[in-house]
Amino acid sequence: MRSEIFKKAFASESSPPADRVKRGHIDFYYLILVLLMLLFGTLMSYSASAVYGEEFYGDSFYFLKRYILFAVFSLAATAPFVLFATPDFWRGFGVALYAGSLALLILVLLIGTVGGGAQRWLVIGPLTVQPSEIAKLALILMLALVMTKYEKEITSSRPRGGSFRYGVLLPGALMGAILVLVAAEKHISGLLIIGMIGVAVMFLGGTRLKYLGVMATAVAVAGVLLVLVSSYAQVRVNTWLHIEEVDPLGAAWQTLQGLYAIGSGGLFGKGYGAGLQKHGYVSQPQNDFIFTVICEELGFFGAACVITLFLLLVWRGFTIASHAPDKFSSLAVFGISLKLALQAALNIAVVTNSMPNTGVSLPFFSSGGTFLAMQIFEMGIVLSISRYSTGRGK
Repeated sequence: MRSEIFKKAFASESSPPADRVKRGHIDFYYLILVLLMLLFGTLMSYSASAVYGEEFYGDSFYFLKRYILFAVFSLAATAPFVLFATPDFWRGFGVALYAGSLALLILVLLIGTVGGGAQRWLVIGPLTVQPSEIAKLALILMLALVMTKYEKEITSSRPRGGSFRYGVLLPGALMGAILVLVAAEKHISGLLIIGMIGVAVMFLGGTRLKYLGVMATAVAVAGVLLVLVSSYAQVRVNTWLHIEEVDPLGAAWQTLQGLYAIGSGGLFGKGYGAGLQKHGYVSQPQNDFIFTVICEELGFFGAACVITLFLLLVWRGFTIASHAPDKFSSLAVFGISLKLALQAALNIAVVTNSMPNTGVSLPFFSSGGTFLAMQIFEMGIVLSISRYSTGRGK
């Protein structure tokens, strides 16, 4: 049974009265939090990448300039959607994005770039695109649309009311198509995040718990099987389980150096820019392991600030979801907020060796132009929907 909070949050009809969907102001609290994240991310992007940029690109500002370029371009490209897009627009956009993401996932298996034992990236001119990131957002919007369109059938208590067909088979097929393609990329973290997001959106959309338990188990089993047939994944799991027995100069190097960085930060850190592990010890510290640089240079206090910002942003996203004008908008914002929370939590879990190294980026902080662009665009969707809030909690 759903909690009273979830019932209240997702109780609005798919087509609310016109006076409830008048366009108003964006949620300024959410906007401020996003801008703070970008500012913090810009500062740490430079500190973490300066040494690496100088060594490999001859320019200590290489990654900083790249971060700012993508951030400014993404903000400019997202602004019109925030100002003019309606909830109905995002419904149609979700269908188109889902179809496009499937095409990109198939394309990456045919001509994608291989790295770290996995084939996940498409090189398009000067850009490197990871289709699985696009697929995460596409699945959220598509599931939100389906769970809204067939709400009565999904929640029906009649023996042949359609709850299994529309609450399990249809959304399960939409999620399964993406999961199969992501699994073929040997992308375990992507499989995990997509599976959890999909199950969560289906739960809030009304799918019965007994069905969700089976689906969650299937996703977990798929992840285990993927590890069993992937030698590179087995190495990472073994390193995680037996790090004290693994070669510290080999497979355990990245993880151990990250832990050293975290442990040496103390309460307030060594000072901004004064970290040592980024000097060739933590490989590519501007990417997945940037949180270790934050811990070393800003200490426990800095790490707590980052986590607090994420918690506030996710909480505000949930608030916007609960006040959205219709069920589709609620599910879409909830899904985007949950995606943000999962990516941040899994990244921190990886760098603290609480789970195997699976290559999860830290939103707003990790280097990666298209990843940052997608993150900003997703925040833009939330801000766009916040303009149509029913007004409660503003």
